[in-house]
Formats: sequence, structure tokens, C-alpha cells
Amino acid sequence: MAEQIFQIENVDPADLYGPGNKYLDQIKLQFPKLKIIARGDFVKVIGIEEEISRFSGRFGHVVGLLERTGRIDEKAIAGILTDNGGADMQEPLDSDVLVFGRNGLLVKAITTNQKRMVSASEEKDLVFAIGPAGTGKTYTAVALAVRALKAKAVRRIILTRPAVEAGENLGFLPGDVKDKLDPYLQPLYDALHDMIPSSKLDSYMEDRTIEIAPLAFMRGRTLDHAFVILDEAQNATRSQLKMFLTRMGRSAKFIVTGDITQIDLPAKQPSGLLQAMNVLKDVNGIAFIMLDEKDVVRHKLVTDIVNAYKRNDKEAEED
Repeated sequence: MAEQIFQIENVDPADLYGPGNKYLDQIKLQFPKLKIIARGDFVKVIGIEEEISRFSGRFGHVVGLLERTGRIDEKAIAGILTDNGGADMQEPLDSDVLVFGRNGLLVKAITTNQKRMVSASEEKDLVFAIGPAGTGKTYTAVALAVRALKAKAVRRIILTRPAVEAGENLGFLPGDVKDKLDPYLQPLYDALHDMIPSSKLDSYMEDRTIEIAPLAFMRGRTLDHAFVILDEAQNATRSQLKMFLTRMGRSAKFIVTGDITQIDLPAKQPSGLLQAMNVLKDVNGIAFIMLDEKDVVRHKLVTDIVNAYKRNDKEAEED
């Protein structure tokens, strides 16, 4: 008798096993000569080597289908598992999909500039994505990072923001340092929760495959083999942004996102993002993607709000 253990990665075991373990039971019925024991994200298989080898191929295709599309059902599993069903069955994929998220969510670059942002990230190691609220800057950046991690193009994801917000002071918030910082980083958590199963995300956070930290915590580090996102970069000072950009290590991808219309720094403190747009504009290997109101993907009123503020700012300049 032989024994082999399979570790489930990049998918939620609960989705793979199905409601009440019905998908797992379906798999077991197709391999009556094997003893199959599932424990969390590990599946132990005991039996003759030939059957285990057959199980490995078919089971791998089931996991792969779930990872690619974010969903499986009994019909799809049957098609993969049966001898004449075709272990090489592939579901047509949408080439625009960046990540198959939770509950069948398809995460795509929707607008023209979001697609330019994706193309730029594929071609350049450092991308600045600049635009108003609701244009999908952060969400697209996180999707690109998750895609790179799933494809094993990077070993980890690091997401960071300056701990600066209008009218707030960290010292006035309750709790320890993590409690004080988490509200500032919540948009990053929200995006990750859309794209990665909860149990897997918890595991990634625990072993620091995915790290979310304030910008100040980046000082002194070298970030190798990582996909790194600096969000809300308009609230980084010149020295902070320079510090962040010089953390780039080998085989790293950086995306810097920001909204230059929402700078919350003190009045006499210039935005490092505005300065970087000028200082780095002619540096090869860096892409600047400018998003605008046409890229807003939130409620339709958000576009109207952005346009109204833009008109008001223009009128104020003319007065």
C-alpha cells in the first residue's frame, strides 16, 4: 500500500469539498479502491500507486478548475473524473479576468485606463496610477498583485498606506497600534476579501505571505520577489515616497496609487506624489497612468460628484 498527501492551495477547502462534503463524496465514489481522508487543506490518499496516480491527475484538474473560475459543481466534477469525460477538460476563460474571486466574482479591468494600468504593470516594474475616488486604482492594483501571487510570479504581497487622514489623529483612537492603524488600511482588506477565500487569506496573513502595514514600517527594508502597492500616495511626503521607492528589490513589482485632489497633509507640507510626478516623468521603466471621471466604477452619482468638484475648483482658480 502506498500513501500520498495532497495540500490544497489557492482555493478554500470548503468550496472544494462542497456543501455537506457532497463534492468530496462524489470524488470518493469514483475511487472506491482508495481510502481518501480530508483534513482541512490536506487530503491523504491510501491505496495502490496506480490508483493514487490516477487520482492525482483528476483531483488536480478539479482543484485547477475551481482556482481558475472560482466555482465548481457536480456536473463539472463528473466530467473531469469519469474515464471518458476528459481529464483535460478546460472551461473557456475570459482573457480580461484578472482574478476569479470569492463566490464566482470575476475581477476585471473594466475601463480603458484600468486596462492601460494592467498593460503597464505587465511591461514595467513601477507604475503610478493617479486619479479621483472610485476609479478602481486600488482594486485593480490588488487584483494584479493577487494574480501574480497565484501565478507564483512573486512570493509575497505587501500593501501599505500613509497613516494620514483628514481630521483624525492616531493618538485619539482606542486600542493598540494595530487597532489604531487597521481603519486606515481597511480598503486594502476589503479588496483582498473579495479575491481570496477567508481561510486562505488568514493563512497568508499569518505567515506574512500577504502583509499590510503603514508606510513608516517600510523604512530600512529591501523588498525582493514581492508585489508592493503604496495606496493613498498623495499623503506621503517627499522623503517618505523616496524611501518607499528605494525599497524595490530583485524581481519586484511596485504600484503607487493616489488622488491628487484629496491631499490631507498639513498645508505647508507638499505632497510627495506631486513632486514624484515631476521628478520621475522622464525615467525609463516607469509608467504613469492617469485615470479620470470616465473610469469611475462606483455609483453613478460618484461621477457627478467628481465632475461637480472639478468645476468648483476651476471656478475658484478663475476668481
